[in-house]
Amino acid sequence: MVNLRINNIDVSVEKNTTILEAAKKYNITIPTLCHYPDLHINSDCRICVVEIDGYYGLKTSCSTPVKEGMKIKTNSPKVLNARKTITELILANHDTDCPSCIRNMKCELQSLSRNLGIDTNRFENVLQRKEIDDNNPSLVRNPNRCIKCGRCVDVCKETQGMHVLDSMGRGHDMEITPAFGKYLNDEICTYCGQCANVCPVGAIIEKDNTDTVWEKLHDPNLFVMVQIAPAVRVSIGEEIGQQNGLIESGKLVSAMKHLGFNHVHDTLFTADLTIMEEGTELVNRITNGGVLPMLTSCCPGWINLAEQEYPEILPHISSCKSPQQMFGALAKSYYAEKEKLDPKDIYVVSVMPCTAKKYEASREELSVDGTNPEVDIVLTTRELAKMFRQMGIDFNQLDSVEFDNPFGITTGAAALFGATGGVMEAALRTVYEIVNEESLDDVDFHAVRGMQGIKEAEVVLGGQTVKVAVSHSLANARILVEQVVAGTSPYQFIEVMACPGGCIGGGGQPYGTTNEVRQQRIASIYEVDGKMVYRKSHDNPSIKALYKEYLTEPNSKKAHHLLHTHYNSRNS
Repeated sequence: MVNLRINNIDVSVEKNTTILEAAKKYNITIPTLCHYPDLHINSDCRICVVEIDGYYGLKTSCSTPVKEGMKIKTNSPKVLNARKTITELILANHDTDCPSCIRNMKCELQSLSRNLGIDTNRFENVLQRKEIDDNNPSLVRNPNRCIKCGRCVDVCKETQGMHVLDSMGRGHDMEITPAFGKYLNDEICTYCGQCANVCPVGAIIEKDNTDTVWEKLHDPNLFVMVQIAPAVRVSIGEEIGQQNGLIESGKLVSAMKHLGFNHVHDTLFTADLTIMEEGTELVNRITNGGVLPMLTSCCPGWINLAEQEYPEILPHISSCKSPQQMFGALAKSYYAEKEKLDPKDIYVVSVMPCTAKKYEASREELSVDGTNPEVDIVLTTRELAKMFRQMGIDFNQLDSVEFDNPFGITTGAAALFGATGGVMEAALRTVYEIVNEESLDDVDFHAVRGMQGIKEAEVVLGGQTVKVAVSHSLANARILVEQVVAGTSPYQFIEVMACPGGCIGGGGQPYGTTNEVRQQRIASIYEVDGKMVYRKSHDNPSIKALYKEYLTEPNSKKAHHLLHTHYNSRNS
């Protein structure tokens, strides 16, 4: 242990602890801007400077380790003046039209300025306006709001291994941009949105589709259906003033009805359907000498990476559409026929934790008979919360309402899709019982759970030991993909999720997503699973009825037409 004093308070912390960490442990606030938990420390902004007796100049608390006997001041006049000056200089090269920014009142720079008492800036604004990059369906990059903190660069390089963003130029001319000032859609960008999630200001945000959804909700000629992903209900509370963790699904449905949606559905239903189709595909590949290992296809960020950088592994990827797209396909076929509606009059909205889902919904091959898109538009968790605020919905005053049929009954296995390892665990529950023709004594596959970057497990199917693996974040996915490319992969089935923690850590989730927050959301996911009446996808009576009434059986000709797709090399 190292003993020191911070603001005349005796502090004792472990060796190699930074001053910032030591202060936090004793509830002493030191403001930060470029620092972000779980990311590499750059000390770029210098907002966190402190004064240390005997040291020349001010030191950054985020990168300076504690030493025995240190005497530190976090709020001396010298420190406060430095912080205020640095913040004013940042504001002088920043678009300060805050009311027009989506991060207004949730902006870290705005909060810092308010806390430092900056009412007027002593420095003239010297911002030279640059073009806004919005030439893709998922993300908007506004360089006029960028404060050059480097968080987006770090998460893109270190966590995702993508290297799409970097710092270019020197001094005042330095900017964060894709190489050679290109647009994001000119780069090998997966639209995962992790850059948007860690940006402290509004420099990178999701493309806002809320105005379009409001317009469609008030169109009397449209039947507007909405589906809600499992990761949304365990995070939306953070955006609407509720406690972290689970929001009662009945109140969420009620709130969606207040917005004006005709039908509200649970994406868990088509997650169960995905397990039936994907599980059957896996069994067929194992028993009939198909291409192995088979890789999951639920995550559009991962699919983007595979198509752009690893087209040689496309035969390894399951042909199943994602649960989002399966729902859209059924809504504009099965449901339209059942309710005698023209598919053109059905408008399908998805609420997803993911910015890449916006791109997925826009893919030409994911349409109904090449005309209508299966999913018309995608909202992120943050956008849904924005609509709730616009409507003035008070969740405490809502009654619980059930999800609409015919997609109302779901299982705990489907809920697991929101967490890393969840697709794998859901698949194993079903595949094990179907192949071995016996019930599982314990449906919990703990080996594929947790925040470890790559997890592996073994399961016996029909007397054969099958090895499986799970990865989350694209940097970890690359490790497993390189094994497949080299022909050295020891696995038969691999789950890949682009975002850290899986969908609960998606790029469209509430700001401030750290590993600590991810763990809380994951715990809520398992809580949902444990409380469900059905915990295995193949036990879902609505899924059984759908096959009996419409699809015949998993992987049937009709199921393939509606629920499966193909992927294309975009390596050029």
